[in-house]
Amino acid sequence: MKKFDELQLSKDLISFPSVTPVDAGAINYISKKLQQLGFNCKILEFKDKKNPSIKNLYARLGNKQPNLCYAGHTDVVPPGNIKDWTVNPFKPQIKNNHLIGRGANDMKSSIACFIAAVSNFLENNKKINGSISFLITGDEEAQAVNGTKKVVDYLIKKKEKIDFCIVGEPTNPNKLGEMIKIGRRGSLSCNLEIKGSQGHIAYPHLSKNPITSLIAICKKLKEKPLDKGNKHFQPSNLEFTAINVDNQVHNIIPARAKAQFNVRYNNFHTSISLKKMITKVVRSICKKNKTKYKVNFLISGDSFLTQPGSTIQMAKKIIKKITKINPVFSTTGGTSDARFIKKITPCLEFGLVNKTMHRVDECVSLHDLKKLTKIYQNILSEYFK
Repeated sequence: MKKFDELQLSKDLISFPSVTPVDAGAINYISKKLQQLGFNCKILEFKDKKNPSIKNLYARLGNKQPNLCYAGHTDVVPPGNIKDWTVNPFKPQIKNNHLIGRGANDMKSSIACFIAAVSNFLENNKKINGSISFLITGDEEAQAVNGTKKVVDYLIKKKEKIDFCIVGEPTNPNKLGEMIKIGRRGSLSCNLEIKGSQGHIAYPHLSKNPITSLIAICKKLKEKPLDKGNKHFQPSNLEFTAINVDNQVHNIIPARAKAQFNVRYNNFHTSISLKKMITKVVRSICKKNKTKYKVNFLISGDSFLTQPGSTIQMAKKIIKKITKINPVFSTTGGTSDARFIKKITPCLEFGLVNKTMHRVDECVSLHDLKKLTKIYQNILSEYFK
């Protein structure tokens, strides 16, 4: 049986400049490695009129239940100004016992660790009591339209059952072993445009100033907290990210004013309930001020929570044993593809330290690579025992 090294796999994967939506060969590379381990690999390519074509991979070893799946993504964010890096971001190098390169912790090295863990596990287990699968996408960092979301729909259509999923996102703030994600907050973005009527600043009664309505809406949406949070979730938060009037002169009342904001919300809310609340506020204030409005929402995914059952508790014990740190269960941070996968199976998220993700000189500790591989391997052993 072929045996793979997590460090070499990490280097190889980082060397593919797979900035979303470009695959650059990363998916085919993983497919070939998994085929060498006996996996049946299916490359799934999805596209639509508005978004580019995305390569995805679903691979499975075995045809029995339970099916333990690992999920991750090969796409990375742009490196920014390459001159700011101490190495070429797509020619990884080792410095001070850290591997540096774009995707080192988010999240190519985690994929490498799981492949290495599977190869180690299969060396000691010629037969497994179930199946191991991989769900790898090239569309997590951008729109996430033609990636995991569509793979999940494909699996449902094919009646492919997954019993549990490990998502390899970097979950630890400072040290490996600190945090397991068992859920995520929802994310709702909004673009708001208020339409008034343009006029001379000296004759405000002849115009309808959209800024008046916009300020009142912003104040109303921010003046009262959405909730106080609960046992598993921090309080929901609405944050304005831009206000734009685009008025270059002082003596004209503008015709339009725009704002954009995002709501990160817990399981007290849904995207539907928040859209109703926001629209109600906007409609009421605009009616009062005799202005018109246009509001567009973008839903990244509702909040979700996986109750920490036996599989999650088992993983927690293994992480604690190997890292000597007792991990906490958390739902903090941004969104992940677990928001799609939870539609078909319970999941936990555990990966590397996220301290340098999306930054210049993104890096991962060589010691953490070995530890994460060991954690994944022990989870496989316990799950199929």
